[in-house]
Amino acid sequence: MSLATVGVLALQGDYALHGRLLAQLGVGVRMVRRPGELAGCTALVLPGGESTTLRKLLRRSGLDHAIIEFAGKFPVLGTCAGCILLAAELDDGHGVDPLGLLDISVLRNGYGRQVDSFEAVVEGVDPSGPVAFIRAPRITRVGDGVEVWGLHGKEVVAVRCGLVSALTFHPEVTGTLAWHRDWLQGSGVRGGVA
Repeated sequence: MSLATVGVLALQGDYALHGRLLAQLGVGVRMVRRPGELAGCTALVLPGGESTTLRKLLRRSGLDHAIIEFAGKFPVLGTCAGCILLAAELDDGHGVDPLGLLDISVLRNGYGRQVDSFEAVVEGVDPSGPVAFIRAPRITRVGDGVEVWGLHGKEVVAVRCGLVSALTFHPEVTGTLAWHRDWLQGSGVRGGVA
């Protein structure tokens, strides 16, 4: 069986941490900065970062349209700012035009500012470990057909629908492998997932 190649959007944000975590799971990793670099990828991660900057860079590079097309065929996971980009609508858009790939509404910085960041264990995968909520968005609406994948208390913090999944938090910051592993296995990505 050939090794799966997971693309990681590498325009801005914490893409290197995702790359290291995915490599620990035994899949190939490709940093994606241009549309052509999606060729040969079997899945894609949109990392955390600054959503306004990421959206501008996606538009400028042409990756916005390429990602929409890619998500029709292959699994896509967005974390934090990636979740914001995948949403259908934002409660406080302020210049961010989401890609509309997941029928959810999101409030940016829903838990507060940088000083309000925290770590917690999220229910939804087993075995789980702590994850980081850093200026995390809040999912305020989950559309029909969207599965709740993870909860922090009663708060929906992870969702998935078809090939598109989103986390409001950062498992890569704490080195928690379970969310990426569950995403890869649940999406049918094969080849070396430890």
